[in-house]
Amino acid sequence: MTPGSQDNVTIRIMTKDDYPRVKAFMKDDFFTSEPLCQSSGQAMHLQNEKENDAYHLSMIAQGTCLVALDESNGGRLVGFVLAGAQFPEDLEKHRQEAEVMEQHYWGRICRLLSKIERDADLFQRYGISKVLYSHITSVDASMRGKGLGSRLASKLMDVGRSKGFPAMVAYCTSFYSARQKEALGMECIHSLVYADYKDDSGRAIFTPAAPHTKARVMFIKL
Repeated sequence: MTPGSQDNVTIRIMTKDDYPRVKAFMKDDFFTSEPLCQSSGQAMHLQNEKENDAYHLSMIAQGTCLVALDESNGGRLVGFVLAGAQFPEDLEKHRQEAEVMEQHYWGRICRLLSKIERDADLFQRYGISKVLYSHITSVDASMRGKGLGSRLASKLMDVGRSKGFPAMVAYCTSFYSARQKEALGMECIHSLVYADYKDDSGRAIFTPAAPHTKARVMFIKL
């Protein structure tokens, strides 16, 4: 069995050549299962597509992204993590980018994420100058409930330590992803209840199905 392999599933660092497969996987899996995207009723993979591709490729270039491959099924992609370095100045950068983004659903999600990362303010809170940001984790429907998401998160922590990151953070919009991260020792340092996040008319902007009632900022020192 190769290093990083378990149940014939190997986890390794993602390369640029993996991205076409990862992008297709996101379209068919992540955007249809992540609670906010799922509740949108829109073709989320087409929104902000060019900018998202550039952002994802910049993360891959850092050597901080992972793929999980089913070796018993021809190396089929069954999961991935997109992650990268985040610095204090990124909070304002993300706020500005989100503000000028289109008024589509992805733009609204980005404005939510910008708000919670600024409210959590972990750089000030912990006195750190960089953090490994776990951006998107997705696991094939056939592999869920088998611990693969936890393996990916645990492996990402190892990558973070090897690259000198003092901490890792994830913004969990799903109840299940937050619970999984908590089981790995990550702590919820900030949360935002969806019902309390409203537009100018006083309507909740996001209404995902239960049990997804809030977005959580999950944090762990490495």
